Amino acid sequence: MQGIAVLVLGSSSASGPDLENSHAGSIASQQNVLKRRVGSIENHQNALWYLPLPHGTQPINMQPFWYRSLNKDARRSFWTVFCGFSVDSLDVQLYAFILPVLLAAWGLSHSEAGLLGAATLTSSALGGWVAGMMADRFGRLRVLKLTILWFAISTCLCGLAADFDQLLIARTLQGIGFGGELAVGAVFIAEIAGPNVRSRMVGMAQSGWAVGWGLAAIISAISLTLLPPELGWRVTFILGVLPAIAIFIYRLKLKEPQAFMRSSRQFSWRAILSGPYLKSTILGSLLAAGMHSGYWAIAIWWPAMLEAEHGLATIESRLYLAVLVTGSFLGYVAGSWLGDIAGRKATLLMFALGGICIALTYSNLSLYPTAMLLLSFPLGFVATGMFGVIGSVLTELFPTELRASGLGFCYNFGRGIAGLAPAVIGVTSETMGITGAIATYVVCAYILVMIVALLLPETRGVRLKNLSET
Repeated sequence: MQGIAVLVLGSSSASGPDLENSHAGSIASQQNVLKRRVGSIENHQNALWYLPLPHGTQPINMQPFWYRSLNKDARRSFWTVFCGFSVDSLDVQLYAFILPVLLAAWGLSHSEAGLLGAATLTSSALGGWVAGMMADRFGRLRVLKLTILWFAISTCLCGLAADFDQLLIARTLQGIGFGGELAVGAVFIAEIAGPNVRSRMVGMAQSGWAVGWGLAAIISAISLTLLPPELGWRVTFILGVLPAIAIFIYRLKLKEPQAFMRSSRQFSWRAILSGPYLKSTILGSLLAAGMHSGYWAIAIWWPAMLEAEHGLATIESRLYLAVLVTGSFLGYVAGSWLGDIAGRKATLLMFALGGICIALTYSNLSLYPTAMLLLSFPLGFVATGMFGVIGSVLTELFPTELRASGLGFCYNFGRGIAGLAPAVIGVTSETMGITGAIATYVVCAYILVMIVALLLPETRGVRLKNLSET
C-alpha cells in the first residue's frame, strides 16, 4: 500500500519504534501498522506520521512536476540562472529605491533621473544582442560567466560614482551585463527543459527577478535608515557585488546543454533579419517592447510616485512595494503555469488586458491608502505575469543555431525601446503628474502586447529544433 510520509525537516530519525512508544492504549495496534509501513518506504526515515492511501495510488511529492523531472545537473543549472536573475534584479532595481535620495542629495531634475534609468535599459539592448550572438557561437555557459562578472564590476562602479556623469557611465556599463545575463540565461534554461514543462521552468527561473526586486527594497530600506543618505545609497550598490561573485564560482561546475552541443554553429546571426525568421524577429521585438515598456514604467517611477504624490515616507512606501513584489512573484508563477496549460497567446492576452484595467483604475480614481495597498498586488501580478511566458515564446520561434541571437535581439530590442519609458515619464510628469504619466504609458504598451499576441503562432509544446530539422 502507498501513502504520504509527512516529514520534519532537520530532525533526527523517527523510526517505527519511536512511533510505537509515543502513544499507548487503544491505538497501539494502529501504530504497529504504521511502523511497518514507514519502515518499508525508502528515504522516509524522518517521517513524523504516515497516511495510507488507496491501493494503486502513488505517494504525493510536494515538488512540482517540472522540477522532479530534472536530473542533478539540470537542477544546478536552474538554480544558478534563478540566482543570476535575482542578482540582476537586485542591482538594477536598487536605482528605483535610491532615486528619491539622489533627487534630494544631488538636486537632480526628473528629466536627469529618467535619463539615468533609461541608460541602463538602452545599453542592455546592446548587451543582450551581443551576448546572444556570442552564446550561439561560443556557448551559453561561457557567456553567462562573463556577464555575471561584468555586472558585478559595473554595479560596484555605480556605488563609487562621484557625480551625475560618472553614475551615468556606470549605469550604462551595468546595462550591458544586465542584458546579456537575462537573454542567455533564458535560452540556457529553455534548452534543458522538456517541451511540456518549458514555460514553467523558464518562467520560474525568471521569477528570480521578483525575488531580487524584493531584496532591493529590503536592502535599500535598511541602508537608508541606518546610514546617512549619502553613504547609504552607495552601500546598497556595493553589497550587490558579493552574490554575483558567488554565482560566477558556482557556474564553473556546470555543462553546456545537449541541444547546443549538437548544433552546427555555422550560421550568422544576420539570418534572424531575413528569410523565414524575419517575421518572428519583428513580432518578438514588438512583443518585448510592449511588455518591457509597461513594466519599467511601473518599476522605475512607482517608489517616487508614492513618496512625491501620496506623501508616503520611505518605510511606508516599502510596504506598498512589498505587496507589489509579492504580486510580481506570483505573477511569474501563474504566467509560467498558464503558458503550459492555456497556451502562450491566451496567457499574454489575459495579463495585458488585466494590466490595462488596473492602470486605468489607479489613474482615474482617488484611492484611499488601503485601496492603493490592495491594488498594488494585482498590479505587480499582471506586470510580470507576461514575463513568465515570454522566455518560452522567444526560444520557440528560432532554431538552436539562432536561438540566443534571436532571443537576445528581440528581448533586448524591446528593453532598449522601453528605455524611453523612464525619460518620457520624467518629462511628461511635469504636466500630467507621475501617476497620469505612468498610466498613459502602461495602457499604450499593453495594447501593443495584445495586438502582437494575436499575430503570433501558438508554440505551446513544440520541440526545439536545429536548422537542419526546420
